[in-house]
Amino acid sequence: KARGVTVSYQGVPAVREVGLDLHGGQVTALMGRNGSGKSSLLWALQGSGPRTSGTVEVTPAADGKAPGDPHTMAPALARRAVGLVPQTPSDLLYLESVRQELAQADRESAVAGPGAGTARALLDRLAPGIDGATHPRDLSEGQKLALVLAIQLSAAPRVLLLDEPTRGLDYRAKTELIRIVGTLAGEGRAVVIATHDVEFVARAADRVVVMAQGDVVADGPTRDVIVASPVFAPQTAKILAPLPFLTVDQVTSALDRLATGPAGPGSGADA
Repeated sequence: KARGVTVSYQGVPAVREVGLDLHGGQVTALMGRNGSGKSSLLWALQGSGPRTSGTVEVTPAADGKAPGDPHTMAPALARRAVGLVPQTPSDLLYLESVRQELAQADRESAVAGPGAGTARALLDRLAPGIDGATHPRDLSEGQKLALVLAIQLSAAPRVLLLDEPTRGLDYRAKTELIRIVGTLAGEGRAVVIATHDVEFVARAADRVVVMAQGDVVADGPTRDVIVASPVFAPQTAKILAPLPFLTVDQVTSALDRLATGPAGPGSGADA
């Protein structure tokens, strides 16, 4: 729960009194042009970024008590409350091998208790087969993202924030990321993804929050928000408007239902 969150740099506001509720089990896309305040808001929610004013509460807090502000928690507890993957995941990788990064994550998350998994097991779930001896800088962009996700998830955070995670990912890697965030939401976590990728949003997000010049200017179900503006509408919606479809998968499912419905094969009705 964020209330009145404001972030300023040298007196210039980047985020203006934003109020936001994030719910477990929901994937929220945070959209807006460059400079709209998305990254500043994510860092303020995570707790390590600057916050000029406002409050952030995670309920229950990471220590099981309610509620808590990541900005004032001890680092180990803050990691359990809110995890953040920055625009350049490699910024969080500083050791000489994948194995060392995973071991360090396990040490830092030792207090995480029930619900936490070892970082190696998490990585194998996200991107199987990565050799522990590999230097993190030698991984593909998708593998780096998976490694940093594993590191952050080892603390079992209730809220996970991803800043432009699709940058540098091909279609297959994006599809895998959609599966991952869906699984995380299914585990009861709140997932927020800051992105410009409208096609990804159409496939992955339950809700869209749009920012402009530091303000939240739209907030609602994905279909309602992204179809309302040509800037955010995915290609499928543009082509098939006013039909209520955002993705090819939705169109395929609708056609399958039509084919097996009362007018489908074997019904004796004319198609």
